[in-house]
Amino acid sequence: MFAGPLSGVRYNTCMSIFDGLVLGILQGLTEFIPVSSSGHLVIAQHFLGVQTSPVFDSLVNLGTFLALVIYFRKRLWEIAVRLFTKHDIRLVRNLIISALPVGLAGVLLKGFFESSYIQSAWVVTVMLLALGVVMLVLDKLPQASTVKSEEDLSPKRAALIGLAQMLALLPGTSRSGSTIIAGRLAGLSYERAAEYSFLLSIPVMFGVVIMGLVGHEGRQFIHDNFAVWAVSNVAAFVFGLAAVGFMLRFLAKGNLKGFGVYRIVLAAIVIITLVVI
Repeated sequence: MFAGPLSGVRYNTCMSIFDGLVLGILQGLTEFIPVSSSGHLVIAQHFLGVQTSPVFDSLVNLGTFLALVIYFRKRLWEIAVRLFTKHDIRLVRNLIISALPVGLAGVLLKGFFESSYIQSAWVVTVMLLALGVVMLVLDKLPQASTVKSEEDLSPKRAALIGLAQMLALLPGTSRSGSTIIAGRLAGLSYERAAEYSFLLSIPVMFGVVIMGLVGHEGRQFIHDNFAVWAVSNVAAFVFGLAAVGFMLRFLAKGNLKGFGVYRIVLAAIVIITLVVI
């Protein structure tokens, strides 16, 4: 969601359409695959020689938000029907509980999480490595009693998933990764944990996009860089739609170990880049 410079690099703050395309593709692919969209955006900016603003990083979420809404349109309709005809509030209640911690932290601690100390290559590296290790050992960790569906999560377990999602405010963590891991530990299967993670992303992304659009800086960015903004969001939408389907199909039979290996290898490459190059 947020990106910042790698140390020691001189950046051009003027983005080209090509820059927007590359960053949009990365946003779409990595927002839903648990390898960290924020971490990849930081690394990509280093090699592109461009530094985006937090405004761009918020506005590019529009594409991935729309990808989720389109992909889960039938599921969202079912949730609405159950809520208004059967008065089944369990899933909506859980989503609200899980969304509140990251929403409050994002608003109250926005300056902290956007600071150069947090938006640094070393933070990205540490979080890539830490969550990668957790993914490798996840199947060996004790699991809570099996929960059949997202509706059956207790409010307490929904709150724990929400607290885990707060880690995604640190670049290199991965919102989908942290919530899928927490959902798995809460008793959900990988597939159900991924679906809950993606449904939970909808209100979170909506809030991020609205904050970007209503602010003066967001409107000014779109006015000055409309082509870049449009291209990046179209790319994020197309690749995000593909990534959601891939993850749900993959986790129906697989686990997160492969993504853990990828994160550890990527962290090693970043360390070598920072220390040697």
